[in-house]
Amino acid sequence: MDSFSSPSASGGSSPPISQEDFMNQLKTQLAQAYAEEFLETVRGKCFDKCITKPGSSLSGGDSSCISRCVDRYMEATGIISRALFSSQR
Repeated sequence: MDSFSSPSASGGSSPPISQEDFMNQLKTQLAQAYAEEFLETVRGKCFDKCITKPGSSLSGGDSSCISRCVDRYMEATGIISRALFSSQR
């Protein structure tokens, strides 16, 4: 049973969750999915850009590149988010 299935569907005797609880669960799951997607995207893009010779450790240049890449990606995501949310008002 997924976390959104009603208890009666599984034969349990628990009361159904309230709409507020359901919305909170949904918001939590969406936030988690967004965070996972964000990290996966940053990891892929920054790794491809910065790590030219994979090894057992990062060089100082690799580490600096990854740090700058993540900072830029986060900044760009923030700018896009603010633009989207301000246009919806």
